[in-house]
Amino acid sequence: MLLHSALAALTLVAAAPASAGQAADARLYGHLPYPDADPAMLVAAPEGFDLRQPCLLRREVIPDLTALIAAAHAAGVAGTVQGVSCYRSAAHQRAVFCATDPDGNARCTEPAKRAMSVAPPGHSEHSTGYAIDFGTRPSPGCDDVEYCFDRTPLGQWLLKHATEYGFELSFPWRNPQGVTWEPWHWRWVGRSATEPGARAARLLFATARADFPAKPRLPNLVVRVVSQPPVPGSN
Repeated sequence: MLLHSALAALTLVAAAPASAGQAADARLYGHLPYPDADPAMLVAAPEGFDLRQPCLLRREVIPDLTALIAAAHAAGVAGTVQGVSCYRSAAHQRAVFCATDPDGNARCTEPAKRAMSVAPPGHSEHSTGYAIDFGTRPSPGCDDVEYCFDRTPLGQWLLKHATEYGFELSFPWRNPQGVTWEPWHWRWVGRSATEPGARAARLLFATARADFPAKPRLPNLVVRVVSQPPVPGSN
């Protein structure tokens, strides 16, 4: 009965419409609501990036992801850059949220506890098509989606350079959103607000970026120098 009640509540919440800029009180166990991406807007990640399953992303993410992979390789980062998880529909997220433990028990019988490490359906950034869980192969002594990822060569490189390719760390250490620290989880918002597709991504993550800033993060504003005043005595 407890499992049925938990699933019923999650189904109702996941079915509610989510829109950009929702208030923080719309959160469920700390997680903000997000809509499913339009399947027509999703494309396959660069060849070889998939790890456990096919990696689908919003098409505007692909150029920056391709550049990021190439840059990490050129910098000598050990192993290959892989995508542990990319787009996940609400239905897929529900299956992940209620996956069974080694004893065969559904993990979502205690939804608040489960939500500490997995977003409830309808409340995952992965459903937007803009989020990626990164990993490497071979794995340097650290399993996928574990805290030790921040100490791997790729984890360290992403902390220094991922923002150069339009990605920011959604859930940093001790984040005010109250979500578990996830050094492997990065969302794409574009290198600048004027990059194709970046405006839509930044609008979708507006509440998260305003109330629960990523770290490292990208600036919201783009400053343009329209004209440069003449230097005194240069004529």
